[in-house]
Amino acid sequence: MFLINNPVLQRELLVNLRMGRAFVLLAIYLALLGGVVYLAWPAERQLDMTNSAAAKGLVNMFFLGQYVLASLMAPSFAAGAISGEKERKTYEMLLASPLRPGAIVLGKLMASLCHLAILVFSSLPIVMLCLPLGGVSLYEVLAAYFGLIVSVCTFGMLSLACSSYFKRTASALVVSYLLVLPLVLLGVLMWNWFEDSPALRLFITLTLLPAGCGALVTLLFLQTSRRLLHPPDVGSGGEDVVDIEGESKQAVGLYIQRDQFPDRLFVPAQRTDLMDDGVNPVYDKELRSDLFSQGTLMVRVVIQISLLVSFPLIAVCLFWYPEWAPWYVSYALLFTMLVGPVFLAGSITGERERQTLDLLLTTTVSPWQILWGKLITGLRVTGVLTSFVLWPLLLACVMVPAFWSNLAAMAGYLVIVMLACLTTAILALFCSVVFQKTVTSLMVTYVLLAVLFFLPPATEKFADMFLGGQPTSNVVVTGITSPFSAAFALPLDVGSPNVPPREGNRRVFYGHLIFTLLGNAGLLGTMMWLFRSRWRVAG
Repeated sequence: MFLINNPVLQRELLVNLRMGRAFVLLAIYLALLGGVVYLAWPAERQLDMTNSAAAKGLVNMFFLGQYVLASLMAPSFAAGAISGEKERKTYEMLLASPLRPGAIVLGKLMASLCHLAILVFSSLPIVMLCLPLGGVSLYEVLAAYFGLIVSVCTFGMLSLACSSYFKRTASALVVSYLLVLPLVLLGVLMWNWFEDSPALRLFITLTLLPAGCGALVTLLFLQTSRRLLHPPDVGSGGEDVVDIEGESKQAVGLYIQRDQFPDRLFVPAQRTDLMDDGVNPVYDKELRSDLFSQGTLMVRVVIQISLLVSFPLIAVCLFWYPEWAPWYVSYALLFTMLVGPVFLAGSITGERERQTLDLLLTTTVSPWQILWGKLITGLRVTGVLTSFVLWPLLLACVMVPAFWSNLAAMAGYLVIVMLACLTTAILALFCSVVFQKTVTSLMVTYVLLAVLFFLPPATEKFADMFLGGQPTSNVVVTGITSPFSAAFALPLDVGSPNVPPREGNRRVFYGHLIFTLLGNAGLLGTMMWLFRSRWRVAG
């Protein structure tokens, strides 16, 4: 019953693998990877097998792209495995079953990773087409796939452990991404660092990587099983009530005190009196109660992880190598992209799930009050969390002389990050208006942000590597949708003779500002129209 006849595993496999989205995801995944190989395939009729640098670059890019995609998809499959049971009110019934906690964890883990395993193995025929081009042996490809499977299993177990600590899938998902993403970037850097030493890279992939990942997976598995054996989050009768004062006595590390300065500027204390006339009730309710209705664990973990990761980046990208400042801005943008949607993707879908949307629409509160009340409270939290990683940029402007002559570029970086906060918030709110479930809204928001933010720079990099740089002038205009492209488009001259000044492209920066403002205004107008025509009139 632990593995062979595990009912949790059987049920999850039947539900997940028979859904229509499983086949759609497989088709899109293979079409994307196949399209990359097709576009990057050498155009020469006769290939020089003695010069296999291009073929080797193609295989490396194919593998790293698949590694990043599979690793970032792992939390989406595993982060809701246990928290989903809590949201469906079936968590206590699952724990009361004859199944051992280890069998539950193993069934959830294997079911979460089974779909990813299908995606990974189905791409093998595509990469095998690249082997005749030379430069990479079959053993290197098999070792790379072995390392990929080990990494994905580790990220899945890490996300499953996060799922056991949170009551909401959205909270577990964002914390999982914050933990997984630095490990993914470290894996990409390590793979590139040892590119010139294939024997050493093969040794690390086959020995050190599985040993470290195996130890981490074992510890997380035992801890998660122990948590299910003695669950601290049952017995509430289905009520999502958190004793904030009791939690503060048990919290380790950072804790937010709502009645003290400056924490009360971030989130005021709960209201004990009546609201004044003219106050937006949606804004007041969201600001004072909704953020901490599930406890402060998620907020504390997000702040601590962001600070822990930012410290080495601050030293390297802002103080030691000032010319790398856009990379630190990219980290701030990535943090905003991950954290921002979680506070707004469930703002309207949460009303649907609690069956309070109809009641809200029958009140005298206007659609505009509902929207800006939801938007400002989520944007306020996102802005405060982003400021934890953004303030070193202001500090560098004062302490690093290389930035004194680049204040315009530094101001542009701040504008880009603030607009990214606004974009993530409005897009998450829009998806929450359109979709029915919070998890669906959150995942669609992440997909849309990934397309808008990552696709333009990835297309430009691909054109430079495999298409001779010819289409670069045509695809560079797509960078107006990406804050990453806009950050690297700003000119920067650190005044060092060893570092040439970066010319940049101001048109991309200004185009990004115009596109972002117009796009956000369009989304707000569309949401207003939906509220008035779809629900106010039809409902």
